[in-house]
Amino acid sequence: MDLDEVRRSALPLNDPGGLDPVLDLVADARFVLIGEASHGTHDFYAWRAALTRRLIEEKGFGFVGVEGDWPDCERVNRAVTGDGDPFDALYAFERWPTFMWANEEVVGFCRWLRGWNDALEPASRVGFHGLDVYSLWESLRAVRVYAADRLPGQMEAVTRAMRCFESYGHDPQQYGLATRMVPESCEQEVVDLLAELAGAAPADAAGFAARQNAAVVAGAEHYYRSMVRGGPESWNVRDVHMADTLVRLADFHGGKGVVWAHNTHVGDARATDMAAAGMTNLGQLVRERHGEEGVVLVGFGTHRGTVVAGDRWGARAHVMRVPPARTASLEAVLHEALPFRAALFLPPPGGGAGGGAGGAPHDGPAWYDQPMGHRAIGVVYDPERERWGNYVPTVLSRRYDAFVWLDETRALHPLHGEPRGDQEPETYPSAM
Repeated sequence: MDLDEVRRSALPLNDPGGLDPVLDLVADARFVLIGEASHGTHDFYAWRAALTRRLIEEKGFGFVGVEGDWPDCERVNRAVTGDGDPFDALYAFERWPTFMWANEEVVGFCRWLRGWNDALEPASRVGFHGLDVYSLWESLRAVRVYAADRLPGQMEAVTRAMRCFESYGHDPQQYGLATRMVPESCEQEVVDLLAELAGAAPADAAGFAARQNAAVVAGAEHYYRSMVRGGPESWNVRDVHMADTLVRLADFHGGKGVVWAHNTHVGDARATDMAAAGMTNLGQLVRERHGEEGVVLVGFGTHRGTVVAGDRWGARAHVMRVPPARTASLEAVLHEALPFRAALFLPPPGGGAGGGAGGAPHDGPAWYDQPMGHRAIGVVYDPERERWGNYVPTVLSRRYDAFVWLDETRALHPLHGEPRGDQEPETYPSAM
């Protein structure tokens, strides 16, 4: 590896003004997907918020979609577009791992967003929405409440769906296991529910939220059935749902959107070993579907520091040490070239924003095209696994359009401890 070539590729990143090249790259793009190398790092959240603020202020982006549940994030959305305190909405998050969104960093951004929206007409306010698929019961209950109040004619379809899921108890994992043993499911009831709501709910914000909750129920039903079978299908169901939700949000807001999610969702899967494993992801899907409208994928990385994570799924999260990166990894190379520095990299467009992940020739530095392990820390983390795990083979020029390098990072600041009791099953493949 030519470290001088790596150094020449680096752009200084000392303050939000250093993000100017990313804003230039964005131009009139419709979607900007901003990643993170872990869900528990202060610096990733802080820089992502700084970039998002500039996208809203300078580029007119109209909503933020995050790797979170729709019902929980809808409370946040009402706070940032109405008259509530986002702290209260974020503190109310209960599904593990709450630290992903119930943290001081997100509170700070959402309070800024609330202030920004105060100066706008209600129809123009910037939303904050969840893209994820886990909230089967919460979304089903929200649909029931909406239908009882606004659409009594659709209550029969809602009741059929409720009764079907209730016959399996309130445990989505048990539902998935049961449908594996006996070829019966609630799929038809869910399809009927979605059709009824889609045809009857009005086009206002409450009607859109009801339709989206019905779509979450459909996605969750498929997700939990596929999860118990193992393999990549459940991962793909989840990311396809997020990509579909992103389009619905863009159509509803009539504008451009920012996404916050882990690098494993944001970075194009075709530039990693995920594709060989039969996996797609949000970044790949958005490029394939909307590349002609402009898509920018932004990744993050760090060499060492601290992070918030759990020892196992559902365990109380705590601050862990992130050891120096594994030899010959992307992070190790960047640390050797740029010790104790932050930098921005703009990989050449061969395989980037304009060309997908096909690896078209370019005149840029050759190191961008060399496959290297790229660290990925999930909500479950064991620093000892650094010797053989936690790295995704990556070609940087094909995975991202921009890459933010932070040599040393700190853990984020959760609002409260994790709840105890029954938890959702661990996500495939590594709780990202």
